[in-house]
Amino acid sequence: MADESGVVRLADIDFAAAARLLADFGLELVRVETGEPIPGSYWGESEAGIIGNRVHARSDTPVHSLLHEACHLIVLPPERRAKVHTDATDSVAEEDAACYLQIVLADRLPGVGRLRLMADMDAWGYSFRLGSARTWFEQDAEDARAWLIAHDLPTA
Repeated sequence: MADESGVVRLADIDFAAAARLLADFGLELVRVETGEPIPGSYWGESEAGIIGNRVHARSDTPVHSLLHEACHLIVLPPERRAKVHTDATDSVAEEDAACYLQIVLADRLPGVGRLRLMADMDAWGYSFRLGSARTWFEQDAEDARAWLIAHDLPTA
């Protein structure tokens, strides 16, 4: 259930399940055709893009990228979300909250789950002070968890 890079891609999971998950937070998952540029992608290539309440992704988009960009939108208040195009935040607190939330939401995607997502985050090159996404999540993410709780967002 992964390509040669070892990370799970949108093509490996149920698109409808991913769309429903995002819809639970007022977001729309927009499918981009293979080979087409992804609108609103900060990193380019196969990375998910965000514009307003829409998350754009192709079949080769990594699920961790899809969730991360969606979580950037989820942590924003609606009035800020509406103005987003490509880059959602410059806040460390919101970045950490997005990382934490993407791990939590991975459990809501059949065939993914938090352990797989954290392994994909490490494989892709996310950088955490304690060396891995799992160690950060389990031992060093109290601030991110507290931020999500303070904003009435899921932490489990």
